[in-house]
Amino acid sequence: MQTPLNLLYLLMVMSAGCATANPVNDMPPIDPNSAIYEVPVKEGVSYQDLLDSLKSVSAGMNYVSPASFNIAEQMKKRDIDPQGIKEVHAVCNLGMGTEIMLDHPEFIVFAPCRIAIYEKPDANQKLKLYIALDRPTYDLKSIKNPTERAKKSAQELEDGLIKLIDKVRKGDI
Repeated sequence: MQTPLNLLYLLMVMSAGCATANPVNDMPPIDPNSAIYEVPVKEGVSYQDLLDSLKSVSAGMNYVSPASFNIAEQMKKRDIDPQGIKEVHAVCNLGMGTEIMLDHPEFIVFAPCRIAIYEKPDANQKLKLYIALDRPTYDLKSIKNPTERAKKSAQELEDGLIKLIDKVRKGDI
């Protein structure tokens, strides 16, 4: 009977594609060929709402934000028009991702995790607010022969960060 085998094969192929699916339903799919995962901020959520949400949600999910860098302000100081908001926030949760650094200390070059908040023009050339992150699973590709434990840890860390930016983009507190 070949039909059940064909069905099994189809299910296997479909589930393999889920590796790039997103853990949050209404978020865009993850591009496995990009280190950047970018999502638009929900309409009506202001820049200040985003900052307040990032602070509150991060604390609630056991992340600390040891640093932020307002790139737009630095550009202005050099008489460069930043063309909107541009800033990076470092976030860290040592309960997640520790295994990567224990197995591969060189991975520390990617720490702490970074979340960017920025504006860029939409199709109508109106500035739109975005939030994005640097994907730990993509960064792990820079490590030769990563351990299974590191791979699992990177995926857990990335899933947590995606949940974080999903809440923040909606302005959750």
